[in-house]
Amino acid sequence: MAVITVKQAIADALREELRRDEKVFLIGEDIGLYGGGFGVTSGLIEEFGESRVMDTPISEEGYTGIAVGAAMMGYRPVVEYIFSDFIMQAMDPIVNQAAKMRYMLGGQVTVPIVFRMPAGAGTGAAAQHSQSIEAWFCHVPGLQVVAPGTPCDAKGLLKSAIRSNTPVLFFEHKLGYHTMGEVPEEEYTIPIGKADVKREGNDLTIISYSHMLQKALEAAKMLEKDGVNAQVLDLRTLSPLDTQAIIDNAKKTGRVLITHEATAECGVGAEVLSVICESDACLSLKKPVKRLGGKAMPVSFTKTIEQAAVPQTEAVYEAAKELLQ
Repeated sequence: MAVITVKQAIADALREELRRDEKVFLIGEDIGLYGGGFGVTSGLIEEFGESRVMDTPISEEGYTGIAVGAAMMGYRPVVEYIFSDFIMQAMDPIVNQAAKMRYMLGGQVTVPIVFRMPAGAGTGAAAQHSQSIEAWFCHVPGLQVVAPGTPCDAKGLLKSAIRSNTPVLFFEHKLGYHTMGEVPEEEYTIPIGKADVKREGNDLTIISYSHMLQKALEAAKMLEKDGVNAQVLDLRTLSPLDTQAIIDNAKKTGRVLITHEATAECGVGAEVLSVICESDACLSLKKPVKRLGGKAMPVSFTKTIEQAAVPQTEAVYEAAKELLQ
């Protein structure tokens, strides 16, 4: 096992897939000579050239449309947006074209394309560069949505996303780029649609994903000092959800806390809650399921307000303690 960051794991996955399949190419703003907004694609243009690491003008809708067309012709584009917020400029080619073409053309074409984007708060980038909008795309049939929280998952899931014949939105948390973890040195992939238990416990279950996973694990360590053994389930994939894992984890402890950075209302947590309540897992609950999400407000530039708008480790800890009362 090598111990690397999420950022390095993603870069390694891109490099390995570019070497493995000549149909894979990268496209986006500043991904070439500049190396990407967060440095993930640094060095790739020197190895693979401008025909496979394509810098584009500031036109998200334009280069996304080009990539969707290329995918329909058999290529495997990986589209990068400097911030996830900018994907709003490309909603039509993603939601109306990429997501629907296979269905509308009766399976005659596939659209093997990945949309990579840094998401989330914590860097002082303010309201238009700090949002968590993953739940928007979970509502669109024909799209897969992935949000890893560890280097191992980031690399394995990105490889699976690039090889998938279904369009995949790949959310990378900006703060999560520096998360360290073990990654196998040999070739591997992680299947899309499978959750993973990151910590075994019996007293309550904390369900999360992306960088909030790290806060959930930190909160679990705090709870351990109180004699509480918390189970932590990492969703990893948001669409499709691993409903069986959610049900099994809810049944195991009978107490469930769902936490994510995105606004709580109509978020992924609401869907996870419905999975539990619409299954026999609800019969095992000792307390009502609790959700902890971001506040219904734009993310502030001011650090103190920014931190107050999204759940921090202490808030996860306190919410868990309430479930145990």
